[in-house]
Amino acid sequence: MSHGHLTLPRPLAPRSRFYQGPFGRICPDLPPWTLDRQPHEIDAFLLEFANRRMLEAPGKTPGDIVADPTLRDDLAARFDSKIPAGYTYFGQFIDHDITFDPTSLLMRRNDPNALLNFRTPRLDLDNIYGRGPADQPYLYDRECPGKLLIGRVRRASTDDEEPDIKSELCDLPRNGQGVALIGDPRNDENAIVAQLQLAFLLAHNELVDRASRRKDSDPFESARQTLRWLYQWIVWKDFLARITVDEVHACALRLEATCGGRRRWTCGLEDIYAWKHQPFMPVEFSVAAYRFGHSLVRNSYQTNQPFRGFGVHVPIFDNVPGSNDDLRGFRPLHRGNVVQWDWFLDMASPDPFPQPARRIDTRLSNALAFLREGPSGDPLNVLAYRNLRRGLAFDLPAGTRVAEKFCVKPVDPGDDGLDALWFYILREAETLPGANAGQMLGRVGSLILCATFAGLLKGDPASFVNVQPCWNPDADGLLRPGTDNRDSADGDWTLAAIIRLAGLPVRGADVERQDTGARS
Repeated sequence: MSHGHLTLPRPLAPRSRFYQGPFGRICPDLPPWTLDRQPHEIDAFLLEFANRRMLEAPGKTPGDIVADPTLRDDLAARFDSKIPAGYTYFGQFIDHDITFDPTSLLMRRNDPNALLNFRTPRLDLDNIYGRGPADQPYLYDRECPGKLLIGRVRRASTDDEEPDIKSELCDLPRNGQGVALIGDPRNDENAIVAQLQLAFLLAHNELVDRASRRKDSDPFESARQTLRWLYQWIVWKDFLARITVDEVHACALRLEATCGGRRRWTCGLEDIYAWKHQPFMPVEFSVAAYRFGHSLVRNSYQTNQPFRGFGVHVPIFDNVPGSNDDLRGFRPLHRGNVVQWDWFLDMASPDPFPQPARRIDTRLSNALAFLREGPSGDPLNVLAYRNLRRGLAFDLPAGTRVAEKFCVKPVDPGDDGLDALWFYILREAETLPGANAGQMLGRVGSLILCATFAGLLKGDPASFVNVQPCWNPDADGLLRPGTDNRDSADGDWTLAAIIRLAGLPVRGADVERQDTGARS
């Protein structure tokens, strides 16, 4: 999930319902939530609150947690959810897609607010395709027309192995300095989201091969349309269905019969999120509700059996200066960080896998209080503080006021009394009754997410919702129904289908086999 920028700019998002621009508001009539403190006291209060109240293990460093199995097990018992860990980073991947900004740096500097014609949020995989092979040829493979460029994991020079064995483990394509050549550089932020980016690159290439064998006139466009529509299907039918209230998800976007024997998709939450000419990005969504994903992040993960081994936990972000043994990105992938996908997704894995994401609650992993994105000691390196401060900068309304506007019974703000919309949505999820506590978003969070995603799909003239309303993956000629491209655990088209389509390693034996490669 995107961390947001270190600076806290105020976007052009007026409260007028007549305004049409890149950002807008779901609740323009609600006043901003404010803290009952003097202006000079606010930063200190929010930073103290973030470090004391919003960490899984206050006072501990990420290194302390990774090194202490007893503490790790205790945190897992208290904070683990039933959501597979891979969806944490799929959420981040989606965020980078719908907030992709293809305008040039010069254009943004000269006219930073004139992004209306360039930044329509869509689930169209622009973070994969960029501006296309004509405008960004360095993203594409010149030797294989229509395919995206793929890199390889390099073996360390100290490896004592036969020189004629070449690794077939894949990485993002990179230049000589290790910088990823991809449509959105943010998708190299950590090793897990980087390998999701890689999965989509490889899935596209596989679909190009199938379209070529089928003798399509334009294999690239055939592959791109199928992958985009499969991605949209997975976002709505798999990702959103896992994390939102069933009733809200079911009514937000429905395929209904209409006159003449036709069927069409209708949005049931247009009173919450509606647009006139083209969709905008609601700040209640981007600055608050969608940042629920930060609570899913674990301090550490097990990556693969062959090169790390079972039980070895790798920190997502290591707070030790000079240490690189973590899952941070912006560097070439090495074998120890290759994701074994049955440890991250439902792929018929034996217990205790897949690793679960953390619960959706008001506690964040300690790793997110030690981000190395700014100068040492910068409070914006504490992600919870950054999110709270950002909500104030964007004039977001109080969570309880949004609940009342939606005619939803507000949750008790508790002793903390913090009514910031982002914190409220986390508290709402954490206080769901019974076994649902922390396993999904509550009503307010679900309504904002489902209304926004439904509106984005309906507002995209190239989505399957509009172009071919009755499309589904089983009916697509480039996808093979009934084969292992589907999630064999439940037979549905889920995120696991992208991994299988890409041919990335699912089990430890796959990691080892691909690393062994073929003799040259």
